Amino acid sequence: METPTYDVIVVGSGQGGGPIASELARAGRKTALIEREHIGGTCVNEGCTPTKTMVASARAAYAARRAANYGVHTGEISIDMARVRERKRAIVEQFRSGSERSTRETPNLDLIEGHARFVGQNELEVALNVGGTKRLRAETIIINTGARPAMPKIAGIADVPVLDSTTVMELDEVPEHLLVVGGGYIALEFGQMFRRFGSQVTIIQRGGQLLAREDAEIANAMADLLREDGITVLLDATTSHVAYDGGQHRLTVTVGDQSRELTGSHLLVAVGRSPNTDDLGLDQTGVKLDKQGFIQVDDRLQTDAPGIYAIGDVKGGPAFTHISYDDFRILRTNLLHGGELTTSQRMVPYTVFTDPQLGRVGLSEQEAREQGLNIKVASMPMSSVARALEVDETRGLMKAIVDAESGQILGCAILGIEGGEVASMLQIAMMGKLPYTALRDATLSHPTLAESLNNLFASVE
Repeated sequence: METPTYDVIVVGSGQGGGPIASELARAGRKTALIEREHIGGTCVNEGCTPTKTMVASARAAYAARRAANYGVHTGEISIDMARVRERKRAIVEQFRSGSERSTRETPNLDLIEGHARFVGQNELEVALNVGGTKRLRAETIIINTGARPAMPKIAGIADVPVLDSTTVMELDEVPEHLLVVGGGYIALEFGQMFRRFGSQVTIIQRGGQLLAREDAEIANAMADLLREDGITVLLDATTSHVAYDGGQHRLTVTVGDQSRELTGSHLLVAVGRSPNTDDLGLDQTGVKLDKQGFIQVDDRLQTDAPGIYAIGDVKGGPAFTHISYDDFRILRTNLLHGGELTTSQRMVPYTVFTDPQLGRVGLSEQEAREQGLNIKVASMPMSSVARALEVDETRGLMKAIVDAESGQILGCAILGIEGGEVASMLQIAMMGKLPYTALRDATLSHPTLAESLNNLFASVE
């Protein structure tokens, strides 16, 4: 069998793999991009794009039910889940087809559809989707195979119908009672979404707070607003057994030191993600994995095997589209332009797309104190923000951490209306090394959410 040789092979077409393959090809490198399912990876197909499309539908339902608060009266609200799903599918198809068309039209780039496995240090065999196999080799191989929803080890779970973050978006009816195992951002986004569609929702979190990385103050505020929405939030809750009969899921849950049984029509498991490394043939290479199966890389995204790189979720660390895309930029600079970019100094912002949003960047108060830093804290409830009052969106709070000596902003958590956008403003200030006093004393347009930064930083203690 002939084994064609490429300059570069990219395995996986996610938000890092697709762009780096195209950039290398346009730069004159003979490049192969291998994709077993669909162009765009998790973000376009099962992650950001579809979930935020459905979050928008849920937001519309929420706004309609609250219309009377603004003096606007509407009729009875009903949810057409089939239409919600149709809208989601249409937007995903629009994004995916555009990416696929661009990929196929890129000169010097071969798109190979199938599942790739290493059969040697620099050689891959692809089980083609159309049948048969194909071997190819390259001195540079970039792995961007992503991750998939993890399944917890709970007795009985293999024998019951379970939804994950992908399949839950394919429902054509509103669940009567959605049980959600997990307390991270995926669990919270879907939990609130389906509550707004009309489901009874129970969130079962093993830890003592939601959103384990956040300060307790932020996590507690998030739990409060979800409960205000009518969601049952159980903390320190361990699910030990799952059964299914009569169209109902029955969960045995220990909350604190008490055992109880929960019953629901649907079960969503959202306890993290597992790397797609178990069927890559990595034992044929020098690539090392951590205990969870994620690929280990250095700060230039190089594995222990010469010439093999890993980018995106498959390498562990923050599982965000913007991180995968920044991985692409690092490799582009280093492989094409002889640069020396690393991951060591980049900021890791993220937004939890609950409503209100939680925007985060930099250090939390707890992280700063654990590092022994001399800090000051600025904090203010959203009910003190004029713009939030005017639009009747006053839930949440703003919090920022400041270096006590230099005045530099070290991090923030904005749980409030457009929290992700406000946090991005603070990130820009951090990138520009502005002291907090620059935002405290800035003349910002009134009445805007940005203007609230004047008062937030006036509260520095």
